[in-house]
Parts: sequence; structure tokens; C-alpha cells
Amino acid sequence: MIVREQNSPLPSNQGGAGSGARSLRRLFLTGAMLGGLGIAFLAVPPGLAQAQENNEAEAPDTFELLDLFGEVFNRAREDYVEQVSDKELIEAAIEGMMSSLDPHSTYMNSESFEALQTHTKGEFGGLGIEVNMDESGLVRVVSPIDDTPAARAGIEAGDLISKLDGENVKGKTLNEAVEIMRGPVGADIVLTIIREGVAEPFEVTLVRDKIQVQSVRSRVENNIGYIRITSFSGQTQSGLEKAIESIQDEAGEALLGYVLDLRNNPGGLLNQGVSVSDSFLEKGEIVSTRGRTTENIQRFQATPGDLTNGMPIVVLINGGSASAAEIVAGALQDQHRAILLGTQTFGKGSVQTITPLSRNGSAIKLTTQRFYTPSGKSIQQLGITPDITVERARVEVIEATPQRSEKDLAGSLKNEVEGAVPTENVATDTAIEDYQLARALDLIRGIGLYRGQAAN
Repeated sequence: MIVREQNSPLPSNQGGAGSGARSLRRLFLTGAMLGGLGIAFLAVPPGLAQAQENNEAEAPDTFELLDLFGEVFNRAREDYVEQVSDKELIEAAIEGMMSSLDPHSTYMNSESFEALQTHTKGEFGGLGIEVNMDESGLVRVVSPIDDTPAARAGIEAGDLISKLDGENVKGKTLNEAVEIMRGPVGADIVLTIIREGVAEPFEVTLVRDKIQVQSVRSRVENNIGYIRITSFSGQTQSGLEKAIESIQDEAGEALLGYVLDLRNNPGGLLNQGVSVSDSFLEKGEIVSTRGRTTENIQRFQATPGDLTNGMPIVVLINGGSASAAEIVAGALQDQHRAILLGTQTFGKGSVQTITPLSRNGSAIKLTTQRFYTPSGKSIQQLGITPDITVERARVEVIEATPQRSEKDLAGSLKNEVEGAVPTENVATDTAIEDYQLARALDLIRGIGLYRGQAAN
């Protein structure tokens, strides 16, 4: 998810909307009056009123459709088998309208909006998974967040959640499913998981916890700086700067380069994705965003100052790398600043704008733009292809056995250096848990050795 912060509320129905807006209000106060209750939530922005005045030929169709909505609303309110509040019906209608646009556009009531604001600050409660709605009607895991109940339980990117505490997910909106997964810290929930390659659905019990996301983690491995960014929240850029400074202090002149790990990073704030990209670039375009009209095109350019001083960078990506993580990967790849290693990314190439509404503390998250890499490529549904494809694997040497070499051959020549002792060539019983990371570290080490030899 990429969130563009926008604080201005939608226009209200106060003042100067013109005759078209007054006509529309009269329509709702007559054709859609529900026992004296007007549908006040449908305010008409001035732009719509002006369009109605300028295009009277289209106005009857719009009025008829709005009148149809009022009729359906009234019928459900009066005749449904169980009593449903007006608030529930209206919010359900809004949710249905938003979710019909694309998987990322949604209506958020005051509770959902507050939870989102907390999430982007980097601290919230729940299971620790980024999800969206699959076309099948199930909830799909975009990625688990490091060191959360979901990650510890083995939830994987691409998993489908079919049931929550035995209750089918199909038929629910994404917001409804997310609300079920939220709950008191310490309370458990059973997720029914469908996983590719596993024959039958299986259940996983998770215990809800206070999720405090440390957006950036780092360490030094054999003179290589490893930086892991789990999501793009308001603290990401400052965390990255501290991580680079810490790595440079620890490794000193022996530092060979950096591995930037964006695997299973679901994205976050657009400005943080741009800022992280800028941290590794001296110049050039980072990303462009484009809406329905050419006037909405925005281009984000890098500013001078590479925090790593041009050292080699390998970026790790996989199918859980989405949105802002893809902006960073795409910018560094197109600008030839880093080598991308791993597997194809998620392919979410759109930008959502969060707009607070004028009533009840609610908001809408609306897809307003697509984003494009510096080469002009849209990655929507396609993702970003790594420069070096490395599948996730666990490499293990089963037996520790001596290996034959020249020194074992009868009558072989001795080394002419006095006192030289041949090294035992033994395959050790070891395991590489993170094969992709091991390959990235080897690549940085190889580039560092090559640069050192070239300088000499």
C-alpha cells in the first residue's frame, strides 16, 4: 500500500453549490425521504453541480440512478427480515461502492481510520500481516511483518485465509475481515489457511499482540552492511540513516558494500519510499505518478548526497515486496545503482490517497494514480523482475566427508615453499537457512574483491 497524506476533507454541502446541487438535494428530500429522514450523507461538491449545469442531457440518468438507490435503501430499511440500522445500510453501500473500484480503494469508518493512522506511525495491535482481498473473495496475505504473531507462526506471503475462527471469509468486505482479526492483546484467533503446494487447508492459531514495528534493522556480516526494511512508516528514513551510520562506524574502512533487504515489505508511505531511494542516489528520477489527466503527473527527483558513498548495493526482493518497496527497487534498478536479487515482486503499481471526510471521523482510501519507474514502466500486475533470479531455498550438506585432492595422489610433486602444509578439504555438516541472503553477501564480497584488484 502506498498512502499519500491529504488532510483536506471533501467539500461539504454548505454554500454556493448552484442550482444543480439544489436540484439534487430536492431529489433526495422527495424521492428518497425515509420517514422524514433525508439522506444527508450524499453532499454534492461544487464541481459536480457545475457539471450538471453544463450537461443537462446527462442529468436525468444520474437523477434516476440516485432515485433508484433511495428506493432500494428504503426497501431494505423497511422490509428486510431483521432490523438493520440506517448507519449500517449506508456504510455498507459506501463500502460496496468503493470496493467495486479496485482491491485497494475502501471506505474507513472512524475506528478503521484511526487504526490506519496508528499503523503508519509504526505501532498498532493485531496479528502482524498485510492483506488484501483476492479475486476469489478470500483474504490474501501480501506479507507477514517481522517479529509478529503471524511471522512467528509461519504465515507466508501468498497464503489465502478462508476462515476466521471457523467463520467463512467469503461474503465479507476486507474491512470486515480485518476487524475480526483485530482484538484484545492476548486473545487468540484461528486462521484457516490455503497454501499453494499444500493439498488441504490447515489451521493456525495466533495470539494477538501489540505490534510495534521496527521499520529498519541492521547488522554487519563479514564487513558487509545488512539493512532490513520491513515497511515504510513515518520512522523509516530516520531509521535508515541511523543504520548506515552504525554500519560505517562498526566496519570502518573494511566495509565492502550493503545488502538492502526488501523481501516481504508490503509498502507504506509514498514519501518514505521516495526518501529511501534518494538516500542511495545522487541524481535522476526516482518515480513518477500519473492520474486521469496530464495535469496530475508528478515527478520525484533525487537530490545530491549518497549516504553510502557509491558503495555496491544488492537489493533482495520477492513476491511479498510491494508498493513503496517496488518504488525503491525500481528506482535503484533503472538508475543502475543496485543489483536486484531474488524473485518477481508483487506488482502493486498504484497510489492511494487518504481523504478524511467531513462527518463522523471517517475517511476514504481511493486509488488516484499509477506510479512508473524512471524508465517509464508501470509495474501494475507485472511486478519488478530481479537482475539475478534466486529462489528461496535451504541448502544443507548432509555428510562431512574428506575430499580427494592432488596431495592424495601417489608420487605427486611437493609444494616448493618450505613448510607449506596442504589444507584439509572437508565438506562440513552445515546449513544455509537464508540462501538468497547468502547469495547476496557473496555477490557483494565478489564486487568488493574485484574493485580492490582493479584499484591495484
